[in-house]
Amino acid sequence: MKKLNYVCLLLAILFSLSSFKGKDEVIHLDGNWHFEIDRNDEGITGKWYNRNLSDNIKLPGSMAEFLKGDEITLKTKWTGSIYDSSFYFIPRLEKYRQPGNIHIPFWLTPAKHYVGAAWYQKEVNIPANWKGKRIILHLERTHIETRVWVNDKEVGLQNSLVAPHVYDLTSYLKKGKQRISIRIDNSIKEINVGPDSHSITDHTQGNWNGIIGKIALEGIAPVYIDDIQIYPDVKNRKARVKITINNTTPTIFSGKIAISAKSFNSSKSDKTKEIESRIVVAASDTKTFELDLPFGKGMLTWDEFDPALYHLDVNLNAKGIKSNKKVQFGMREFKINGNQFLINGNPVFLRGTLHNCEFPLTGYPATTVEAWEKIYKKIKSYGLNHVRFHSWCPPEAAFIAADKVGLYLQPEGPSWPNHGPKIGLGQPVDQYLYDETTRMAKEYGNYASFTMLSAGNEPAGNQVKYLNAFVDFWKAKDNRRVYTGMSVGGSWPVVPNAEYQSRGGVRGLEWKKMPETESDFSAGIAPFKVPFVAHEIGQYCVFPNFEEIQKYKGVYRAKNFEMFRQDLADHDMADQSKDFLNASGKLQVLCYKGEIEKMLRTPGYAGFQALGLQDFPGQGTALVGVLDAFFEEKGYVTAKEYSRFSNATVPLAKIPKFVYNSGETFKAEIVLFHSGKTALQNAVISWTIKNEKGGTVSSGKFDSKTFENGNGIFVGNLSFGLADIQIASKLKLEVKVDGTDFANDWDFWVYPNRNPEISSSIYYTNVLDAKAKEVLNNGGKVFLNASGKVVKGKEVEMHFLPVFWNTSWFKMRPPHVTGMLIQDKSPAFNDFPTSFHSDLQWWDIQNRAQVMNLEDFPADFRPLIQPIDTWFMNRRLALVFEAQVGKGKIIVSSADLGPEVQDKPASRELFFSLQNYMNSDQFNPKNELSFDVIQDIFVSPSKEQFKTFTKDSPDELKPNSNQNKVN
Repeated sequence: MKKLNYVCLLLAILFSLSSFKGKDEVIHLDGNWHFEIDRNDEGITGKWYNRNLSDNIKLPGSMAEFLKGDEITLKTKWTGSIYDSSFYFIPRLEKYRQPGNIHIPFWLTPAKHYVGAAWYQKEVNIPANWKGKRIILHLERTHIETRVWVNDKEVGLQNSLVAPHVYDLTSYLKKGKQRISIRIDNSIKEINVGPDSHSITDHTQGNWNGIIGKIALEGIAPVYIDDIQIYPDVKNRKARVKITINNTTPTIFSGKIAISAKSFNSSKSDKTKEIESRIVVAASDTKTFELDLPFGKGMLTWDEFDPALYHLDVNLNAKGIKSNKKVQFGMREFKINGNQFLINGNPVFLRGTLHNCEFPLTGYPATTVEAWEKIYKKIKSYGLNHVRFHSWCPPEAAFIAADKVGLYLQPEGPSWPNHGPKIGLGQPVDQYLYDETTRMAKEYGNYASFTMLSAGNEPAGNQVKYLNAFVDFWKAKDNRRVYTGMSVGGSWPVVPNAEYQSRGGVRGLEWKKMPETESDFSAGIAPFKVPFVAHEIGQYCVFPNFEEIQKYKGVYRAKNFEMFRQDLADHDMADQSKDFLNASGKLQVLCYKGEIEKMLRTPGYAGFQALGLQDFPGQGTALVGVLDAFFEEKGYVTAKEYSRFSNATVPLAKIPKFVYNSGETFKAEIVLFHSGKTALQNAVISWTIKNEKGGTVSSGKFDSKTFENGNGIFVGNLSFGLADIQIASKLKLEVKVDGTDFANDWDFWVYPNRNPEISSSIYYTNVLDAKAKEVLNNGGKVFLNASGKVVKGKEVEMHFLPVFWNTSWFKMRPPHVTGMLIQDKSPAFNDFPTSFHSDLQWWDIQNRAQVMNLEDFPADFRPLIQPIDTWFMNRRLALVFEAQVGKGKIIVSSADLGPEVQDKPASRELFFSLQNYMNSDQFNPKNELSFDVIQDIFVSPSKEQFKTFTKDSPDELKPNSNQNKVN
């Protein structure tokens, strides 16, 4: 009898194997699902899996996408920190706190918001020919925890922010109609990755509830390929292939496995021979087999320049079993040598940006290759070759697309373990980061673009010990990429075992004396013997682009932008918004250019991760990108212009200053940055100096030379005497690599070397005194140098550099100004060449100068030089203005302009130009002002002063906040 039972069982198994016919089958579950919100968390005890749910929803998608959830109120429990609660108390913003008119300023506003459990349910029809198959439920990118029931049986629970939730339903499903119920909970429970982690926070993608990628039942053979991992060995022209086979049957499996690879996306083609191996897997067992796959002389390698890819075909064959898998990979090695990254043995400099999961139409990341290719091609058009995913890991489509486009990726564990959780203290997040990064390596480890890994962002806790162990674990486990601890600011402790450092502290522009392009970061990176990648460079703000509001036609609305726009109108400047955008944008680009060039001329610097190429929609609304959150241009710089200073090859000039007196000599040391696939052979570097009309005033070229990859490679020196320039002039130095598109340029200014004198027809004064009033009443002219005397506006701090990140997140930390709008067409600037925005010649005039708050001036009053305030305050400001007062005319400057200024050529020349203007027939100010309204600037403080009501603050504002604390 026992023998008979065994024979029957064996026959049943053989029948099931033969019925499989070697082809996996898929039932896609896209479309309508039953749905119900479980607000009171009663669905499990109430056995909702055993009844029909009352509502409907479509998947893939999120609750908010289909208007499921709650209305936004002031009591909405957001996932994310708020460090500036002034919005809830400022009187002028009260109208944005009213029901029906809620405008949250901290991030974009979703159509609906919900945190908690929700149920999704669908009936499926299992075909009869699936008998004997292994059936899995595949849920790609669900948020955050799932529990699954089939009919009335619970299958299990999963929690992953980085990988598909995959459930084995083989023992739960039978042929015919079945009910699958999924409970999804997006609340933060025991596993807390941090409320500001970009994997979950409302600051970026939002804490959505749903499933957004592939949803399917897959019927596969009971003996199946569970995992394939490919380890390229470029030097030896082979790949080590590890294949894991799972045998779920009660009998030994014996068969063969065959592998081969073929290129598919390059002009050249290559194909390997097929390699076969006999395999045996014990009953109910899993076994991993390793095979070497040799490549011939035609082997193609992958990098940013030639992203050649292969498909690996893996075929599992046995009697009654045929299974096939195809895996995309590239033959590449991303390694480290000293302080350099190497791609296939070639030094590479990482020019990167952050991706923070900005998807304003859907509120969740794209899961299609086409969507990611569009993003990546835009990034690459700006001369970049690297993307860091800040505290999140993108879906598989992002890796597929990056492989095709040619970008080096640094995904991260989905964690910012701070502002609540901490690492290294035994909290659940400790093990979770190991689990999540292991899932990442399994799901995406074969993709050539997956070159770097970080555990997350800016941690707290016993971080050094924890992260040293984390890095050591991964170095031993998988050599296909390089590892750092976490991406951190400059005040965080160094993790010694990290293979590279992604950290701040060695970044930024130190233009405290005057702008220059001679200094570099050599001293800052000297202590580091591994590659140093600058963490979150830039963060230079630009004024909001209110035309962007109309783009928000999906899940999110730009209520923050709407509030800023109306507040600007309430301060009588609605007509200036586009000018503010463009003027602040030009300064923003100038700053990014300055900082990036400083790294490119630093020998041994390994790369940067900018924050960012695109705007960050949260943390108070951080408009730090030259692209908006849709990865679209704002209108003040193009990819072609930006890539002149951010590219694989960039000509550079070491210039000691940008403002000169006639008679001085302009000198520059020309250097080159090159990070190409090969050396720059026999390159000729040429230069020209042109005037504003485009006429060449000097030119030259250097002897041809071959340049290997490196930063700040010496080319030669140039000098140009300025004695013949007797009028105020703007000149441009352009340096090119002849025969290529690589070129770069710098403006500089030359002013006549003259001492400022006071015109006899103008009363010059440092105070608005009785004589000034008398002169004005008698029809005279007054120049008031009010530098240091301002009271109304004294609280507004202006630097040359713009607002950093934004003033809300950093609780009004200065600077408060995002550049200046200049009435450049006014004859007041006839002797002072200028554009409509801050440029380098404005540094000695603008930097640390006081500004005046014109809150009591007429609504249409526009100053000659107008500092652009932070959009959280929108104060009408002035640096220089003109007006008619009484019968006379006045120019008031809170910048230090006057005869006492001897060592500031630009300040001196601007004073000269303004005096000439005042003595001309063109000096005819549009606006009339009373003497008292001007005088009040130097008497009364601003009526509205910023006040923050939140005690907590970002880590960067806390003394010693990032030390190795364990409490």
